[in-house]
Amino acid sequence: MSAAPPRPIYGLASRQRGVTLAEVMVSLLVGALVVLAASALLLTSNGGFLNHSANAQLNDSGRYALEIISQALRLSAYVEWDGTAAPVGQEDDSSANIAGLDAHSISRDSDGIASPLPDAANGSDVLALRFAGTGAGGNGDGSILNCAGFGVGAAATPEQRGWSIFYVAADTDGEPELRCKYRGADSWGADAIVRGVDSFQVLYGLDTDTPADGVANQYVNASAIDALDAALVLSGAAPAEQARDKNRKTWWKRVTSVKLALLLHGDTGSRADGGSLRYDLFGPAYADAAAGDRGVRIVEADLPAPLQQRARQLFVATIALRNRGPG
Repeated sequence: MSAAPPRPIYGLASRQRGVTLAEVMVSLLVGALVVLAASALLLTSNGGFLNHSANAQLNDSGRYALEIISQALRLSAYVEWDGTAAPVGQEDDSSANIAGLDAHSISRDSDGIASPLPDAANGSDVLALRFAGTGAGGNGDGSILNCAGFGVGAAATPEQRGWSIFYVAADTDGEPELRCKYRGADSWGADAIVRGVDSFQVLYGLDTDTPADGVANQYVNASAIDALDAALVLSGAAPAEQARDKNRKTWWKRVTSVKLALLLHGDTGSRADGGSLRYDLFGPAYADAAAGDRGVRIVEADLPAPLQQRARQLFVATIALRNRGPG
């Protein structure tokens, strides 16, 4: 008995059909949405990483800069007492061991801060410190160092005391950087400490008590101290005699502590918040009261567009002067 021939499976054939155009379009749309969401998540994660990296770098740079300045401040007015001769720079008519300029810069080759230049970053200040060295020769015995880490030899006259000067100037790319200026064995020099400076500000703690008790009663800027010095009644007929009397009476010798504020920005725009921030370097109360002190308030909206939306960090410190200056 022969087998029956197979019959066509008409029911199965009737159920097979292709994908419609509408279904293809929906699938492509869903896939595109998934890709867009993944891309947005990737961009957000990458932006967050860049901003975190920028803030970490700023944190290291700012702390390093404050440490260098703090060391120089604690060394200011240092005197070598171990020698057999009287210490240089302790005479009443020697110049003060601290000085400053508001809203100025200086050149690396000028003598100290005698030739100020226009400021390089939002009214940034200049801070100049003097101290005695130790050992023979221009670099001494290496036990006393300036802000650049070079040794400073013992001075034969008060004018030969060591220098550590902090100021802001633009680098070859136009980026403001905080620099350390010093006098070497043969000439002046300056090295960069940190770049990306929005503002570098300094206030000086004045001891206004009579007699002085070594405690700051108020914090003022360099211009205020210069104004107090300009009001001094000086004795002496010749200019040199008046200059020595000014050194004896100058208010710069009443400075007992220093407030520092340094605002830094990152290299690129890494913030995603889109807002415009305001930074009061010494607090809003001082910024409101000292409207003429440029640089103590930085508003991002007032900065050039490429500098907005940068990562920013503010570093503030108050340093007491350890060594008592002459006067």
